[in-house]
Amino acid sequence: MRPEPLRPRDPARLGSYELVGRLGEGGMGTVFLAKTSAGSQVAVKVVRADLAPDDEFRRRFRSEVARARQVPPFCTAEVLDADPDAEHPYLVVEYVDGPTLAQVVDDRGPLTAANLHSVAIGVATALTAIHGAGVIHRDLKPRNVLLAPGSPKVIDFGIARAIENTGTANTSPEFMMGTVAYMAPERFGDGEVPLTAAADVFAWGGVVAYAGTGRTPFGGDSPLSTAGRILTAEPDLSGLSGPLRDFVAYALSKNPADRPTARELLDLLVAGPSRPAATAAALEDQPDLRAAASQAQSVTGLMPAPDQEPTITVRVDAVPGLAAPEKPDRRHRWFLPAAVALVVLAVIAGTMMLVFGQPSEPVDGLRDALVRVTPSEVLGPELLVDDLDKDRLWLAKTEPDGRSSCTFIGGELHAKIKARPLYKCRGPQDNLPTNLSIDTDVRLLTEHSCAAVWFRFKGPRGYLVRVCRKNVFVGTHKNSEVAVSRTLPLDNPIPVGGPAVRIGLRVTGETVSVSRDGVPVGDAPLGDADISGRRVLLGVYPDRDAPADAPAEVAFDRIEIRGPSVR
Repeated sequence: MRPEPLRPRDPARLGSYELVGRLGEGGMGTVFLAKTSAGSQVAVKVVRADLAPDDEFRRRFRSEVARARQVPPFCTAEVLDADPDAEHPYLVVEYVDGPTLAQVVDDRGPLTAANLHSVAIGVATALTAIHGAGVIHRDLKPRNVLLAPGSPKVIDFGIARAIENTGTANTSPEFMMGTVAYMAPERFGDGEVPLTAAADVFAWGGVVAYAGTGRTPFGGDSPLSTAGRILTAEPDLSGLSGPLRDFVAYALSKNPADRPTARELLDLLVAGPSRPAATAAALEDQPDLRAAASQAQSVTGLMPAPDQEPTITVRVDAVPGLAAPEKPDRRHRWFLPAAVALVVLAVIAGTMMLVFGQPSEPVDGLRDALVRVTPSEVLGPELLVDDLDKDRLWLAKTEPDGRSSCTFIGGELHAKIKARPLYKCRGPQDNLPTNLSIDTDVRLLTEHSCAAVWFRFKGPRGYLVRVCRKNVFVGTHKNSEVAVSRTLPLDNPIPVGGPAVRIGLRVTGETVSVSRDGVPVGDAPLGDADISGRRVLLGVYPDRDAPADAPAEVAFDRIEIRGPSVR
């Protein structure tokens, strides 16, 4: 995107960032091209002036930025920094130098087969990463897909918008004019019905159809006409062919429960039995895209629901005589708002069978190809295992200011902070069982450092175990507040810079048992009703006696996470 010059009233700086041009404007604010103190280019989105005084908006902005920062940069523009408390709150993301998908299609027409499959894979990869972090994009459209060198990049995901969560958010003219062509049917429903990741999958179908045909699949001559077609008509996919057409039809299912997940789409595109032939060409010519898709598959979508026999979903060729078992009922209720219903009621009366009838034959074939297998056939007894010697499940990252980082040094994952309260390393997005075992080797590298392990984590909440020199502290971490429920003294202090100790956590019901090198240290209660997440994170936390400016650094080596059935 070519930046425009700054306007007279635009700020020259925000925090440590020098603004050098304008990249665009949207519903939440203005996007600027900026330079860091080190000279790197970044994109800075500044919240609109009328939203800044709204405490509720700042609260949502703060929490959503925290979630967005957990999204791995697999075909997404990485969230680098934010200041929700500034006079003009802002968000800093990776600057992607490339045109939008909308610009390319408008200027040159529909994409060629290889380029179309690159976009389909790239956007599915991005959604897999976004959804794996517990984030919903909410406004996926061709303008939010940048065709950068190496792989497509999805931008503008999961951040608060002033028109969301209001009584007329789904049907306000401003909202519908901008995104109605890519809105799922349930988005025209009751404002109390929660938005789910399935809406992004529907938008994926619309984006890929647009990229391959130059038009939206439900195009009408007005937003309300388009909404009516989304609710009642089959998509126009003429111009698409082969398996990709079937995948798009699958994603555009009316009922959100009938759509694949983003991870399932990605599996179909790059590894499924019906993988399009053009996929091979797309991945062969774009190694960065191939690597991103592979990484997204390696860290998302593999974990079972809590407290159930672990299972994962894979796709296989349909075999005569082999019937796929029933899929669990994931249906969600959705309803028509009065504003749209009055316009489309007559159409709906004659076409309700299109909404609730049988899907088209190709989609049935894809859905029936789902079978469930136990992970012992695929993964062995472990749920997650990582040697923590290179980017795999846990990933390296250094903040732009250089004061906090997670890096791989000497075959270990080093987490480091300089006078900062804490730092979490980017790790897998898998939903783990509630009951599990975590074992990892830990070294304390500075005097006032504690190795931190979060479990049952989601968004700003989770349980936190801090392994310090003389004690292990167990408690909760909610937003920025850490509370200790139990202090477990260590018989022998952990030597600074010494050999690794093996820390074990056994999480069962409302208790966690801690061990050091196989020797029990003690138990601590859990039972906080506000904590219900299912992720595990690693990081660093300063000792409670650390001076305000003291650095802290720890190292982790090999982590093994096992399910409740393993003893």
